[in-house]
Amino acid sequence: MRRYSVFAVAREAARYHTGWGRAWASPEPKKRYDVIIVGAGGHGLATAYYLGKNFGITNVAVLEKGWLGGGNTGRNTTIIRSNYLQDPSAAIYEKARSLYETLSQELNYNVMFSPRGVMMLAQTEHERRGYERTAQANALQGVETSFIGPDRVKQLVPIINISGPRYPVLGALWQPRGGTARHDAVAWGYARACSAMGMDIIQKCEVTGIRSQGGKVAGVTTTRGDIACDKLGIVVAGHSGVLAQMAGFRLPIESVALQALVSEPIKPCMDVVVMANTVHGYMSQSDKGEMVIGGGADGYNNYTQRGSFHHIEETVRALIETFPIISRLKMLRQWGGIVDMTGDRSPILSRTPLENCFINCGWGTGGFKAIPGSGWGFAELMARGVSPLTEAFGLNRFREGRFIDESVAAGVAH
Repeated sequence: MRRYSVFAVAREAARYHTGWGRAWASPEPKKRYDVIIVGAGGHGLATAYYLGKNFGITNVAVLEKGWLGGGNTGRNTTIIRSNYLQDPSAAIYEKARSLYETLSQELNYNVMFSPRGVMMLAQTEHERRGYERTAQANALQGVETSFIGPDRVKQLVPIINISGPRYPVLGALWQPRGGTARHDAVAWGYARACSAMGMDIIQKCEVTGIRSQGGKVAGVTTTRGDIACDKLGIVVAGHSGVLAQMAGFRLPIESVALQALVSEPIKPCMDVVVMANTVHGYMSQSDKGEMVIGGGADGYNNYTQRGSFHHIEETVRALIETFPIISRLKMLRQWGGIVDMTGDRSPILSRTPLENCFINCGWGTGGFKAIPGSGWGFAELMARGVSPLTEAFGLNRFREGRFIDESVAAGVAH
C-alpha cells in the first residue's frame, strides 16, 4: 500500500495525479477463507481490520451485496459521543471515541475527526435530573462529561434560543471530546488498510444462503458462487434478521427507517453538535456549511431509504423554536437509512446457536459512533471466543432478563 503524505501529494501534482493507484483491490472470491465477514460497512470493515492487526488473522473476505459503505455507514449524521448511562455501553462507546482520536494517523487516511463537543439539551425538569444522573455515572466510568447551565449553553451555541415558551433550555449534558467524523472516509480508511493486509473486499456479492454441517458453519452461498469458511461474522445492520433466518435462528430486533436532511450551505454559525430530545431532533454544521438535521426513527417497521414530508414536518417544526435561524433555510437533500432496534436499545455482539457463527447488530441509530470499539470487541470475540467489551451484549441476555436499558441515554433514539 502506498503511503499518503504531503510529499506524495506534491509529487503527484507535478505529474497531474496520474500515479495514484486503487485504494483497495477488487479481487475475485477464493474458494475458502479462515473468516468471512458479511457486510462491508464500518462495523464489518473495522472487525476485519482488528482481526488482522490484533490477532494476525488475514485470510479474511469481507462480502458486500452493494458497494462499500453504501448502507448506514454512508447515510448517518456522523455524531461521535460516549456519554451513555450503563457501564457496558459507556465502555464500548468510550473505547470507540478514544480510537477515533488517532484513527487518521493509524490508518494513514484522514477520517476528518473533529472533537468539537456534543451537548444534549435538558428542556424539561425530568430531563435535567436524568442528565445530572448520567453525568455522575460518567464520572464513575471515567467518561469526561459535565452538566452545564443555560448560560454556558448560550455561550457555546450563540444561535440557540434558551427561553422558548414551549421548550426552554434548562441546561445540557456536555461532552467536550465528542464530535463528528467523515462517515465514508472511515469506511474507506479501514478498507484500504484491510486490503493492504491481504484481505479480500468483494463488492456486488450478495449472500443468499448460509451453509452448515453438524451444527457448525461451513460457508456461504453467494451470487458469485459458494465460499467456504471456518468462522462467519454477520454485520449487516437492518438486514440482520434476514441473515439470521438463513443461519437458522431468530433475532429480537425490528428494522425501521431513520431519516435525516441537510440544508443549503451557510456561513459558520455553530461549531458544536446539539441534540434536543424533547423536540426530537439534533443538528450540527458540516465542513461545507450545511446544517445536518436528524430526528428519531420512524414509528413503524419498514425498509425504505427514502425521505418523507412527515419527517420534515415533525423534526424541523420543533427545531425552529430552539434554533430560529434555520426557519428560512432551504433543504438541500434528504435520505433514510435502515436501522435495527432491540428492545433495550443496546446492541447484540454475540455467538449464535450455529457454532462459529457470530452476530453484530442492534446498534439502532447510534452505530457510527461505535465503529472502532465495535470492531475491536467483535474481532476479539471472533478470534478468542470471548471479549470483555462484548460480554454483556450477548443474545442470552434477552432470555435471562439482563437488559442494558439505554432507551433514555440513547437520546432521540440516537
